[in-house]
Amino acid sequence: MSTLTLTINKQDYQLENLDARTTLLDVCRQNLQITGPKKGCDHGQCGACTMLINGRRVNSCLTLAVMHDGDDITTIEGIGMPESLSALQQAFKDNDAFQCGYCTPGQICSATALIEEVKQNWPSHVSTDLQNPDGLLVQEIAERMSGNICRCSAYPNIIKAISQVLESQVSDSQILESSIQAADNTVQNSSVTGIWSPPPSEAQLGKTSANNKTATTTTGGRS
Repeated sequence: MSTLTLTINKQDYQLENLDARTTLLDVCRQNLQITGPKKGCDHGQCGACTMLINGRRVNSCLTLAVMHDGDDITTIEGIGMPESLSALQQAFKDNDAFQCGYCTPGQICSATALIEEVKQNWPSHVSTDLQNPDGLLVQEIAERMSGNICRCSAYPNIIKAISQVLESQVSDSQILESSIQAADNTVQNSSVTGIWSPPPSEAQLGKTSANNKTATTTTGGRS
């Protein structure tokens, strides 16, 4: 008997003798009744099944459940529920960034990972500056979300919702970095300038003391 343990939304699930060919999406929907992730194309082309695995977005219809024993898996239920929406979910609601809502769980999971990628300065295919890409640009957001299809064409409002959260969180991150940099500068400015040398060792202190005694004795003899 083989047992597979999956950690989904911070909760462990054990599955006995699971068919090794079962996808993570099917396990969630059919075995565990976690129905937030949707089965759209079942070919990894629409993004409706997007989940986060160890913080990275993955098309769960293309990955086998047995590959993820021990991984940290997050579905839309783990990002936020109706009574406790995440900032991104609230932004989708405020900006009417959905119509039928079928693709929305995948859109939000993907966008959640996108925000973290932007914070870490990951470039995209359209980034002109690979060292410091401007993730707030519309073309950047559109490119990074290109793996998620909205058949209702709510793309303009999806981009608005993501931009709203990005601007807030990236600005907060920049303020924090500026504060840290200012603190570092204060420490550097308050430090003693010049060439730093380590404190003397006990052996050096003993040698200095002996030299002082010798010098005192010699001086006394001359007088």
